[in-house]
Amino acid sequence: MTVNLKEIRIAHSPDSDDAFMFYALAKNKLDTKGIAVKQVMKDIQTLNQEAMQGLYEVTAISFAAYPHVKDLYKLASCGSSMGDNYGPKVVAKAGVTEDDLKNMTVAIPGKMTTAYLLLQMWCPGLKVEEVHFDQIIDQVLSGKYGAGLIIHEGQLTYGRDGLSKIVDLGEWWHKETGLPLPLGGNAVRKDLGDKMMAEAVDIFKRSVLYSLEHRKEALEYAMGFARDMTVDLADEFVQMYVNKRSVDCGEDGREAVRRLFAMGYEKGLYKELITPEFVG
Repeated sequence: MTVNLKEIRIAHSPDSDDAFMFYALAKNKLDTKGIAVKQVMKDIQTLNQEAMQGLYEVTAISFAAYPHVKDLYKLASCGSSMGDNYGPKVVAKAGVTEDDLKNMTVAIPGKMTTAYLLLQMWCPGLKVEEVHFDQIIDQVLSGKYGAGLIIHEGQLTYGRDGLSKIVDLGEWWHKETGLPLPLGGNAVRKDLGDKMMAEAVDIFKRSVLYSLEHRKEALEYAMGFARDMTVDLADEFVQMYVNKRSVDCGEDGREAVRRLFAMGYEKGLYKELITPEFVG
């Protein structure tokens, strides 16, 4: 099937690393061959849920959500956020231990996030509640929750805010697998057809490349989405999650995605063993 579109919607999270990757498209720096690209920004849990409806032609999703949308989407080879021995963290006030978590409620950014999938693998059976990702640190500090599972920029700012790390799930994953940690990626809707899917991936890949080649300008744009961060801290965060693996996740990145689904299946978190399909 071939679909010719004049506009595609690319949905992503309103955080600095995704904004950095989108800079060239947001500022009309690319030749998109007559295809208008509309930017949609929503938190990742909402995007995961909307992907189940096939709402956007291209959308950021948590890799953990892919098994739920695999009939509608394929994964793009570009735009991935992968941690290299780092990732989401469980944090709490000083003195809280791993054993204490079993008697607490942990605030999580969403049950379809990769962070929560990893939490279940690391320590099954914890009591959790979903909280908007940018409110988790404040809610733990207020005492409403005993601990929080943090993603995005909170991975760098929790210590400044007065919390302590219980575990870095990226470090745990690396010890378990030796692979990069696949956190978020882009999904392309299958009903676009092979040609249009490839064109959509190419447009986004060129946007990522442009940002990496024009880092200063792209970072200035991304600062508009960096919540209470200095330029240096935002730059550090962007470097963590926008790099060569964002241009192409590579064979080890693809293997990491396969391993994530295999481990989820082995631990009973998925009902079937998922084999991911990639575009590009």
